[in-house]
Amino acid sequence: MRPRIVIQNSNGVAVTAFVAFIAAGVAGTMLTQHAVFAVVGFLAGLYLLNAIKVVRQWEKAVKLRFGRYVGLRDPGLCLIIPIAETLSQFVDQRVRVASVSAETTLTRDTVPVNVDAIIFWMVWNAEKAILEVENYDDAITMSAQTALRESIGRHDLHQALAEREMLGEELQKILDAKTNPWGITVQSVEIRDVQIPAQLQDAMSREAQAERERRARVILGTAETEIADKFAVAAATYQNNPVALHLRAMNMLYEAIKEKGSMVIVPSSAVETMGLGGSLATASLAKQQ
Repeated sequence: MRPRIVIQNSNGVAVTAFVAFIAAGVAGTMLTQHAVFAVVGFLAGLYLLNAIKVVRQWEKAVKLRFGRYVGLRDPGLCLIIPIAETLSQFVDQRVRVASVSAETTLTRDTVPVNVDAIIFWMVWNAEKAILEVENYDDAITMSAQTALRESIGRHDLHQALAEREMLGEELQKILDAKTNPWGITVQSVEIRDVQIPAQLQDAMSREAQAERERRARVILGTAETEIADKFAVAAATYQNNPVALHLRAMNMLYEAIKEKGSMVIVPSSAVETMGLGGSLATASLAKQQ
């Protein structure tokens, strides 16, 4: 059974150097007929394979020497001494997103709700993030879930539904204060969804419908009052001015018969009251002349 060589954290540059040194060693052995060149090439390639590390542009890494912190390594090519030195986990310093949820959480007015939120956060100090907390990904998620439950418990249902932005800002401040000592900052929190029980949704729907009907009746009553006030003013005007009343009556009659094919039957008493008999006779005589 052949021995297996386990290589961790290899990258393209290290693999290329490994292959190049092995090829150079094999070529030297073939030219000189001495196996020492192949052995040296293999050992040098194996050393570079484990010594060359590449830190990507959005990452930082902590360098440890015999388990002790010696500094941060910026993006680019990094050389370490195998066995003696190691690079800790690479820390992604881009803005990251975490989804958290609080299921069956009671609001201040004892209404069970399910809330989903999205947290935008980033590591601003890689040294603290690695040295101060064991697993900052899990720490962020669990802290956010706990803070979300606490924040919901301090607000009523209508606040959770209508003031999501305020709830998110409050949650962001709570999380940021907790995670800053870890070298992590929470940039924003967005409440994505607030779900309430189906029975409560039906009750709220009926309540909203009843409220709309009440408003409609109030508006209708206000309109009737305003119309009645206008009619009272008009009645006072017509009471002291019979000519205006007659003109209004004639205008109403004209509006009724001006359309083609319309016919209006007016009682004789109404004609006499409006003085339409004399008016119609005068108009008839004028037409005959």
